[in-house]
Amino acid sequence: MTDAPSDRAGHSRRRTMFGRLAGGLVGGLAGLLSMPALAAAEHEWPGAVAGRHRLLVDGYAASPEPLMFAHTFLATNQPAGSARVVLVLRAKALPIALDSAIWAKYRIGQSFGIIDPETRAPAVKNPLLRPRHGVLPNDAAAIDRLLAAGVIVGACGVALHGQSKALAANAGVSAEDAAREWAASLVPGVTLLPSGVWGVGRAQESGCGYCSGGD
Repeated sequence: MTDAPSDRAGHSRRRTMFGRLAGGLVGGLAGLLSMPALAAAEHEWPGAVAGRHRLLVDGYAASPEPLMFAHTFLATNQPAGSARVVLVLRAKALPIALDSAIWAKYRIGQSFGIIDPETRAPAVKNPLLRPRHGVLPNDAAAIDRLLAAGVIVGACGVALHGQSKALAANAGVSAEDAAREWAASLVPGVTLLPSGVWGVGRAQESGCGYCSGGD
């Protein structure tokens, strides 16, 4: 099926926006690596991954799928407690790691074309954080509920820097202030990583199998 002109235009705008991010991703990495959270992550994350069954979900799409994969792995391994999941949120999935206040202030949903499944409109809040009952295919797949269930979640520092810089003007702040505010506004329990691919590698070194969480 061929996309309608409006669909093609929307896809083009999103590709253009994320294409512009690439130029700023690597440039600010040195500054991010000096952050205490990243220094700690290098030595501690993800730590010893307990459980007989261990899975890494490599989340790189701003959609429920990475979270659903994590939930499904936990739910279908018995006995309860025998499985553990490491979820890395990188690239387009990075905003899932951010509190709703940042989504609103920086117009993340509007800028990146992320649709809230509840409103069917560009998201003005994190639609995967504390959603209303029935919004997601399974309520337990919300990021806050996965964290409460013991899922280890890491967020890509390179994507955070690039995306906050790209959207800094939406909030009327400098790129540096935007990066600091985003880093301070991660969903509680999420660890800021040097990069998403760094986290993917560390999780596999800790014995996790690999599951692609993108589209």
